[in-house]
Amino acid sequence: MVASKVRVLVVDDSSFFRRRIAEALGKDPGIEVVGFAGDGQSAITEARRLKPDVITMDVEMPVLDGISAVKRIVMENPIPILMFSSLTHEGARATLDALEAGAVDFLPKQFDEGRGRDAASQLARRVLAIGSRGVMRRLGTIIRPQPAVRDLPRNVAPVSRKGTHKLVAIGASTGGPVAIQTLLTGLPENFPLPIILVVHMPASFTPAYAERLDSQCAIHVKEAADGDLLQAGSAYLAPGGKQMVFEQRGDGLVVRIRESTSDQTYRPCVDVSFGSLARLVPGRILAIILTGMGADGKQAARALKEGGSTVWSQSEESCVVFGMPQAVEKAGLSDRVISLSDMGPCLIKAV
Repeated sequence: MVASKVRVLVVDDSSFFRRRIAEALGKDPGIEVVGFAGDGQSAITEARRLKPDVITMDVEMPVLDGISAVKRIVMENPIPILMFSSLTHEGARATLDALEAGAVDFLPKQFDEGRGRDAASQLARRVLAIGSRGVMRRLGTIIRPQPAVRDLPRNVAPVSRKGTHKLVAIGASTGGPVAIQTLLTGLPENFPLPIILVVHMPASFTPAYAERLDSQCAIHVKEAADGDLLQAGSAYLAPGGKQMVFEQRGDGLVVRIRESTSDQTYRPCVDVSFGSLARLVPGRILAIILTGMGADGKQAARALKEGGSTVWSQSEESCVVFGMPQAVEKAGLSDRVISLSDMGPCLIKAV
């Protein structure tokens, strides 16, 4: 039986960019571009008519902007939408608005010479990932009832007991910005531990994302800077394009920001940051792996478990893309599988 292709509607007010996207997607045999739209209102009409598996959407368009179009489309039908964004602070803020409105992923607009081949390949991978039936089923309000928490006994090192955690470490990718926002907004101002956040994001996005979280959360959220001393009740977001590691200073931990190396696929990388913590404070970490493509975090989860720390993963039913949590769960490294809506209350209870 031949697998059906992922059907894509391309939305952009630039005919040049629509053509570039179509050319990039057309190189993958698993993808079919089924239509085009040049503004947000036309996108709504074409989404109704074509019922695509994925929509690629620009933010700034005439008649109706991309963010408004996302809200309307997702309200009518939970179609996965991938936004294209400019690599500016304002572009980042607009893209975060679109994610909050219901888009599931984003990519920078960079089909320029020298980057075109890599950008095209990355676009195809993202479209295939978010175009699966499972993603469509999980969008918006979760259609299927979610099991709140599943404890998973494993043949691994003992987990930490309540009250022994020194910090919380959260890693995510596709779907992660909104998932982290959902989790952190449920925490009280006096949350007793520091939190580190590692999300696959470009450098221009993490300052705007940290600002947004800080304005929405009772705890303090900032983009991590080299030399930051981790404090209880604060969350530290790894800067995009770099790696966040840690060093011991007395009884505390200090952030160290390092340049990424050419062999590191993810910048920032969950495995790098969590692995640093596993070495410094074995048995004292509560690590949480949220929605995302790939398997970043699995290697560090193993090191954390071997040292006696605790690992939680997000349930498949509440993930946008069940990649990173699945990798951890299938490897037998997750102590608890928890739906996103229950993650905050469980975290408060655990610490």
